[in-house]
Amino acid sequence: MPCLALIALTGTPAQSQTVTPDLFSSRRTSQMTPPDSPLRRTAAEMNDPLNNPKLQESDKPAPSRIGQIPKYGLPAASGAAEIGYDSLNRKRKRPKDYPGQAKPKPPVGPGSPPPIASNTRLRLSIPPSESAHKTPIPPAMAGTVAGQPPRKRLRIDDDPFGAVGDYAGSFLIKSAVEFSGGYDTNPGRLAPAQGKPFYVIAPELLVVSDWERHALVADLRGSFTGYGSNLTPNADGTPLSAPLDVDRPNFIGHVDGRLDVSRDTRLTAQGRLFVSTDNPGSPNVQAGLARYPIFTTLGTTIGVDQSFNRLQVSAGATVDRTDYTNSKLTDGTSTTNDDRNFSQYGGVGRVSYDLKPGIKPFVEVQGDSRVHDVRLDRAGFARDSSGGYVKGGTSFEFSRLLTGEIAVGYAMRDYVDPRLDRLEGLLVSSSLVWTATPLTTAKFYSDTKITETTLPGTSGVLTHVYTVEVDHDFRRWLTAIGKFTWGSLDYQGNPRRDKIYAVSGEAIYKMSRNVWLRGTLRRDWLDSNLPGNSTASTVVMLGVRLQH
Repeated sequence: MPCLALIALTGTPAQSQTVTPDLFSSRRTSQMTPPDSPLRRTAAEMNDPLNNPKLQESDKPAPSRIGQIPKYGLPAASGAAEIGYDSLNRKRKRPKDYPGQAKPKPPVGPGSPPPIASNTRLRLSIPPSESAHKTPIPPAMAGTVAGQPPRKRLRIDDDPFGAVGDYAGSFLIKSAVEFSGGYDTNPGRLAPAQGKPFYVIAPELLVVSDWERHALVADLRGSFTGYGSNLTPNADGTPLSAPLDVDRPNFIGHVDGRLDVSRDTRLTAQGRLFVSTDNPGSPNVQAGLARYPIFTTLGTTIGVDQSFNRLQVSAGATVDRTDYTNSKLTDGTSTTNDDRNFSQYGGVGRVSYDLKPGIKPFVEVQGDSRVHDVRLDRAGFARDSSGGYVKGGTSFEFSRLLTGEIAVGYAMRDYVDPRLDRLEGLLVSSSLVWTATPLTTAKFYSDTKITETTLPGTSGVLTHVYTVEVDHDFRRWLTAIGKFTWGSLDYQGNPRRDKIYAVSGEAIYKMSRNVWLRGTLRRDWLDSNLPGNSTASTVVMLGVRLQH
């Protein structure tokens, strides 16, 4: 108290300290510096950004690593992104779903399989067949056992009602037989028409090798068309232009083999057999026949295929033999057909180049010589001849929507007899398949043939046939097929010209892989420029196909 009274009586003036940032600095010198010291920083120096303490601290050297424990590798879950695996068991974001995708259900608990398996194809929507009622199966087969790894989804079967076949060693064997019955309004293609009921038995056999190298394929198909009774002879006693017995067999089969000598060299061989009769309504059918004469064509081809990078060269030698049975007449006698028997020797070559994926242009040349058993036929003409064809085209495959081959060329044949003119004409061959939609397929076929004839003074028959077919699947087990065929028959050296047309509709009901039901309705026309040769016919047929 005395001290305080003494200070008050003396009247000494009091002074206060100026508040500056240095007053709150942690450095001791800033707090001890007098206010009037020339070393004290002014307010302008304090506002200078270069004197910021943070910048001064950044200029300090990095701490020394001497004596520190080194750390190697990456931190845990550093590469797991947002939805990956995290060993620290931290929560990750759920993957986003595609627009319209069915929302997967959350797992029922630890160890349960994920809602979307990583080894299965992602579907934007669940098909009705997966959500429909199904026969209960064990949980192990359904993949619903807790902790069970996801089952691999089986590949979708492209043909769920196709034949499965059996394996015999390394060969896959598929067999089938079809039984059909119906009615034909004009089986003999006569004018006037005579209708008859008929039946058809058609067996099939397919054998395919399953080898890593080389290949062997056998495709055998046959049929027999039988009628319940014979045709009625003319009332005036004149012979019919068709046989009384119009039963007809038919068989076409070939066995193809390939021997892979090296990666670029392959040896090929084929054996073929064709059994049939003359077509009803053909001028080659003799008048007054009791039944059709049957002919067989047996042939073989041996060749080689050589690849030079994208260039492929194929060559082969062919030998064919055609034989006719004797013609049986209605009066009980028979006549020979030896003048129609001949042997054919020839060769074929083909050069193709793989221009780009899906396009492979080619050029093909064929030549042959036909030698008949009898020098002069029944009309006194020498039928020995030589000829061939040349054609160029391309095979293509555009994203599996349009596949096939198309070619255009020229065919010709010269005969030994000078009275027979050269047979020649445009050659068109194609086989195209257009997959318009997954349920609809359109096909186009065309072919050109030069066939023999027995008409006096006629060189041969140049035949062009074109076919358009549309297949539509209403269901996997129900298919409708529409087909239209038209063609022309040019009898060169003869004024006759024929045109053929055919319209057909077919329905196939696939009961299972082993049983199919088939119904067919077809209308055929033969339009000839010569009077009395035009005919028409309607065919109705129902059948069942058994296959394995």
